[in-house]
Amino acid sequence: MYLKYLFTTSLTSLLLLGSTKADGLYPKSSSVLQVDGKNYDKLIAKSAQASILEFYAPWCGHCQNLKPAYEKAAKSLNGLAQVAAINCDEESNKAFCGGMGVQGFPTLKIIKPSKTPGKPAVEDYQGPRTASGIIDALKAAIPNHVKRISDKSLNNWFETSNDTTKAILFSEKGTTGALIKVLSAEFLGSIKFAQIRNKETVAVETFGVSEYPSLVVLPGGSQEPVKYDGAFSKSAMKEFLAQYASPKSDSTPPKQKPLTEKPKKKKENVKAKPEETKTEEVEPEELKIEAVKLEEVKLDEARPDEAKPEETQAEETQPTDTVSKQAKPTSDSSSHASAEAPEAFADATTIILDDPSKPTGSPDPIATPKDAPKLLVIPEAFPPIPALVEENILQKKCLGAKTTTCVLALLPTVEGEGSSLPETVDDALASLAELADKHVQRGSKLFPFYTIPARNTAVAALRNALNLGNEKEIHLIAVNSRRGWWRHYKNGDFKFHSIETWVDNIRFGEGEKGKLPDELILEEEEKPQAPPEHGEL
Repeated sequence: MYLKYLFTTSLTSLLLLGSTKADGLYPKSSSVLQVDGKNYDKLIAKSAQASILEFYAPWCGHCQNLKPAYEKAAKSLNGLAQVAAINCDEESNKAFCGGMGVQGFPTLKIIKPSKTPGKPAVEDYQGPRTASGIIDALKAAIPNHVKRISDKSLNNWFETSNDTTKAILFSEKGTTGALIKVLSAEFLGSIKFAQIRNKETVAVETFGVSEYPSLVVLPGGSQEPVKYDGAFSKSAMKEFLAQYASPKSDSTPPKQKPLTEKPKKKKENVKAKPEETKTEEVEPEELKIEAVKLEEVKLDEARPDEAKPEETQAEETQPTDTVSKQAKPTSDSSSHASAEAPEAFADATTIILDDPSKPTGSPDPIATPKDAPKLLVIPEAFPPIPALVEENILQKKCLGAKTTTCVLALLPTVEGEGSSLPETVDDALASLAELADKHVQRGSKLFPFYTIPARNTAVAALRNALNLGNEKEIHLIAVNSRRGWWRHYKNGDFKFHSIETWVDNIRFGEGEKGKLPDELILEEEEKPQAPPEHGEL
């Protein structure tokens, strides 16, 4: 009996000791990649794939709320990008989480491959904590080594770097899809990828393309182009492309025959090392991606909503639980701690740790004592978008028979002189101003953005004709009177990345369009004919 009691006690003690190790939030069967401080470099930092990494604690209520959407995103992006998570409550991971600047749970960071292996670009994910938001952001983070070419640039691209196999994707879309970007990254240095729209008739007729999407491979030398007729899945396309991938060697294969009857020019056959060939192919595109990345990080750091934690609230999250690290909370203690949190952080979407000296603390912690003075953070101001107050000016710029695309922010009606506009208006206008400034800094062309106050007499007509509904809410619309279409921004999130995605879809002709009612388009006035000139009588 005593031996049985001793055995039972020892077994219980072992089980209790084992329970001190924090159980992860995601099981081994989950599509979410499990990462720790030791294998981060191998699985994430040195990977050629874009990744998103969640820093979490198993007891965190907001982490548990995020789990279904995060797993859904992982399944959707399988093979295209990595959706990973690390348990910062695990003792062996605390130093790593602290080194990554984690200040609360859950924290999401997007990790993009760079030119230097093992030193990726890391930036905070500030988008909505939904599956679609995570998917869109991660697809946008995938490195793009696909060259966009037209009929005019086809022959020049064809004659350049003939020592490498080429693959051309013919598509009806104006954007480059995630799948072709991933394949171009995996075959970097052995296959050069390009994308041609169906509107480029010369290229389409040259290769006899009749359906979209279509993938054509140019093996090189005197070999004829090969059209891919399999499924458009990563595994099938990767197996097909591997048959034609050029070996990374010092030898230079024969040049391909040009597609047009352009006179041939003799060139010296200069042998190049693989590293030189790779640099020639990758560096311009990578530098472009790197420049965009740096600018986006700079802009994200300057967002006005960074200074107000309550404005970062996601739809599916609950109020913040402020938790002391010395005592791990149960569900009851978490809600109790939330009630005692500073009022300024009552609507935050992240659990903030009290003790910044712990490994999961941040160099700039958000959690502060109640009696500590609040720091005033002044965000970088972007030039505001212009307002069109008069109906005739709006018609002249955006609703004339020959006017092109405009994005209009229809402001809500405000009751009473002392009333203020909803916070969504500030978010929307700040995002539009930042996006406009971003394109100005790049020197890229973008259609104009305008604010239309409710006192503009055309607002009521627009709301009624387009059935926009609630006049107390802001509505973003895009109109093109010349082509007779309009679009409505239906996403309730007016943060920068969501609006930028909508604007990019307009730029590339993607997404749903509606017919712009004829009564909204101002007919062009006929100019009076000048009287005939007569000579001397």
